[in-house]
Amino acid sequence: MRKVLTAQELHNLAMNHVGKDLEKRGFEFIAVNSKLKKHPQFVCIDKNKQYYFVIVRAVILPDNPNNYDVVWMESFKKHARDKNAKVLYAGVGLGNIKGEKLPLYLNEEYLLEYNGVQIVETHLN
Repeated sequence: MRKVLTAQELHNLAMNHVGKDLEKRGFEFIAVNSKLKKHPQFVCIDKNKQYYFVIVRAVILPDNPNNYDVVWMESFKKHARDKNAKVLYAGVGLGNIKGEKLPLYLNEEYLLEYNGVQIVETHLN
């Protein structure tokens, strides 16, 4: 019997893609939080010991994974500034290969749209 992926499972799938990308880019993981709607998902440092807060967001295609809630992000950017961290946003689009109206199923192929992490400027406007 086919099992439809839950919102948490979709989020975990997105986090797996982003985590592998961050590893390839040389980031070291300090903390990982995979709970849905708990931010940041990753706290990382680079080779210069700069901290990064990484926000991962899974969306169902054809929604654009590169868009985020700008108003919410302003409050998160303040949190990052207070902690002397930079913010990275990673939107991941997921979809069923047989049609955009169909759900994603466990252990079945899926569409993926991931353009890497975006730097979110944290300076004050």
